[in-house]
Amino acid sequence: MAMSTGPAIGADEPDVMIDINTTPLIDVMLVLLIMLIITIPVQTHAVKLNLPNANTPPPLTQPLVVEVDIDFDGTILWNGTVVPDRQTLAADLSGLAAQPDQAELHVRPDKLTDYKYVAEVLATAQRLGVQKIGIIGDEQFTN
Repeated sequence: MAMSTGPAIGADEPDVMIDINTTPLIDVMLVLLIMLIITIPVQTHAVKLNLPNANTPPPLTQPLVVEVDIDFDGTILWNGTVVPDRQTLAADLSGLAAQPDQAELHVRPDKLTDYKYVAEVLATAQRLGVQKIGIIGDEQFTN
C-alpha cells in the first residue's frame, strides 16, 4: 500500500509550479522606496547656540594652589611639609574647604603609590567639601 506523489513514469505533462513569482513585487517595492526617498524634504540639522564672546579678560589673580604629594609608602606632603597623620590632613582639608574662594587642590601621587592612599585623600577631600580637586602628573603613568 504505497502512495506516489511524483509524476507518473512516462507522463508527458510538465510539473505545475505553485510558487509565487516575487520579482514583480520586489520591483514595485524598489520603485516605491525610490519615490519615498525623492519626496522626503531635505533636513537641516542646525542647532542655535549662544556662545560667549572670545574677548573675556584673563583672571586678575592667579588661583591659589595647594599641592598634596603622596609617596609610595603612603606619606603625605602638604605643600612640601610632611603631614604626620590623617587627622592633620582632615583639619587642613576642612580649613581649605571653609575658605569662600577655595584654593585648587593638586594631588600628585608617586608612580609606585598604592591606589588606596590616593583614594583615601580624594575621599577625605570630597567628604569635607573641597570643590577644586585635580590629579597632577598623570603623564608618568602613560608608558
